[in-house]
Amino acid sequence: MDGHYDAIVIGMGPGGEVAASRLVEHGRRVAVVERELIGGECGYWACIPSKTLLRPVEARAEAGAVAGLDTPRADWAAIRAYRDGMIRHLDDGRQVAGYRDQGVTVVKGAARVTGRDPWRVEADGRVMTADHVIVATGSAAVRPPVDGLDGVEVWTNREATTLTDIPGRTVVVGGNAVGLELGQFLARMGSAVTLLQRGPRLMSREDPRIGELAAEVLGRDGVDVRTGTEPRRMFRDGADSVVELAGGERIAADVVLLATGRTPRTDGLGLADVGVEAGPRGIAVDERCRAADGLWAVGDVTGVALFTHVAKYQARVVADNILGIDRTADYTAVPRVVFSDPEIAAVGSTAEQARAAGVDVVAAEVDLPSGLARPWTYAAEPFGRLGVLADRRRRVLIGAWAVSPLAGEWIHTAALAIREAIPIDRLTDGIPQFPTYSEGYILALEQLDL
Repeated sequence: MDGHYDAIVIGMGPGGEVAASRLVEHGRRVAVVERELIGGECGYWACIPSKTLLRPVEARAEAGAVAGLDTPRADWAAIRAYRDGMIRHLDDGRQVAGYRDQGVTVVKGAARVTGRDPWRVEADGRVMTADHVIVATGSAAVRPPVDGLDGVEVWTNREATTLTDIPGRTVVVGGNAVGLELGQFLARMGSAVTLLQRGPRLMSREDPRIGELAAEVLGRDGVDVRTGTEPRRMFRDGADSVVELAGGERIAADVVLLATGRTPRTDGLGLADVGVEAGPRGIAVDERCRAADGLWAVGDVTGVALFTHVAKYQARVVADNILGIDRTADYTAVPRVVFSDPEIAAVGSTAEQARAAGVDVVAAEVDLPSGLARPWTYAAEPFGRLGVLADRRRRVLIGAWAVSPLAGEWIHTAALAIREAIPIDRLTDGIPQFPTYSEGYILALEQLDL
């Protein structure tokens, strides 16, 4: 036996890191187990590298859209080098050392839960026990069951965000956040991109207008958006990776980029052996993110909402409960942002979801350049739309979306209004800064037929 701990954290992505750090700050004895790199998917293969890559092409396009400026040259070697620095050259040595300096036991390897009362975890030949175990193992990219997929050049987000060369031709399979962000990035870096979406529109979980506007945005960058279609099979033809569509059309590419969703990582944890079932949607947890007495789960592995900010929030909830502070999770108004150019942001319900719940819905949409000064100071030919959704009976905001520059920053006004059920009359009585995009809320809310 290698020792007893107050808590063992399995998986050190953002959720695991927040939980471990919070417990250590309060004097708890903590061990952490990570089979790959401390920092997790977000830090090395998802959020950080993707946003680092997206910013240069966004800034380049912004400069070209401003009066009096030329479009600057994109230096791919310099962009790639900065990306490599941001992902620490896929080396977590400093992070490991930092935790050990704080007295944390760091184990690199796959973990398995092998007992309870107390909880027992085995990893890298070590056996540890703890009062609490926090599972934060994240999720993995889904590989759809397409005939011939293993015979062509396939990328997931990992290969795409750590790429060294821009492919000449790319087929992106999937039309949600990952497909939009990486498809636009590759197109702006010179790749001929075809994006395939099985459903009738992009961003299928959001308001239909978002899907329409997203397709328009990608189209302006030369992306060939195909909705209502999907790969039937793939095969290699010399150097080409060929995608055959359901209708028989064939598209030759250098790379097929999968953006077909993610699945919780529960394999190999041994949870079923200790009486905890993990289904296709992950580990079921209660309102305190507890899977069993002393066993907790946070982040993508819970299947609640696969966002880094949700993982960090759940980690705070779990840590507080372990520290004796009774706290429950409230997922009202979690913002959802696609870091395309312009950004796509949404929060709360869609009209379809609200009507299904029996809400008397009223909606409004405004063109931001038509009513605001800020878009015209931002670009010579500005673009931006804002939609709001309200409960007519309660006179409160229940949803909002925006396709606009910086939308990921100012969507939080709507998030707070929805979470706290601030009356529409109070929102329209606010005094937003001039000139900002946030003024758009006054325009939109005043259009509501309440």
